Amino acid sequence: MEKVVLKATKRDVIGKQVRAMRRDGKMPAVIYGRHTEPVSISLDAHTASLVLGKLSSSSLVTIDVDGTEYPALVREKQRDYIKNRLLHVDFLAVSLDEKITASVRLIFTGLSLAVKDFNAVLVHNVEALEVECLPADLPVQFEVDISSLAHPGDSIRVKDVPVSDKVRVLADPETMVAVATFAKVEEEVEAVPGAEVAPTEAEPELAVERGKKEEDEE
Repeated sequence: MEKVVLKATKRDVIGKQVRAMRRDGKMPAVIYGRHTEPVSISLDAHTASLVLGKLSSSSLVTIDVDGTEYPALVREKQRDYIKNRLLHVDFLAVSLDEKITASVRLIFTGLSLAVKDFNAVLVHNVEALEVECLPADLPVQFEVDISSLAHPGDSIRVKDVPVSDKVRVLADPETMVAVATFAKVEEEVEAVPGAEVAPTEAEPELAVERGKKEEDEE
């Protein structure tokens, strides 16, 4: 996996002064970790946005702070959705010699014959898996091939997801990841000329005590 490096500098700017820093094209961020004292840093906003936009929460990134490198994971992003820009990023510094736990997303690939030929519906029950491994062995994503779902009722479980022997999945191996199931179809009854239709039993009316409920809430 290619090493991703972000250049940063230490910052003393806090509070309202951060707004001026953002106007100058800088992005505030912080690095913290089990063996790392919190370090407030400043990143080039444009470069950081481009790099971080391509990374998942399980992507390892190296933060170069004035020559000191911190292997880290992105833990939180604060975004201005109106202006579509990142405002602040939290990085979790990790030790390359210690195992960590992280959530790795699932990417579904391939074509399910159950969906193509039997009009089944593909249901995703799991979107990510919690894993434990060394930071350097942490996968960016898991690819799940749904072509094995050939008939309605076929399923893929956690134990079926291809995983490196360097990675330990923490979820129950029998947990359902995806299943091909029949779509719910409303039955249509065609009227036959001359045929009598048996009356159906009327559904009971639901008792709704709206007025009483409003009185109770006052």
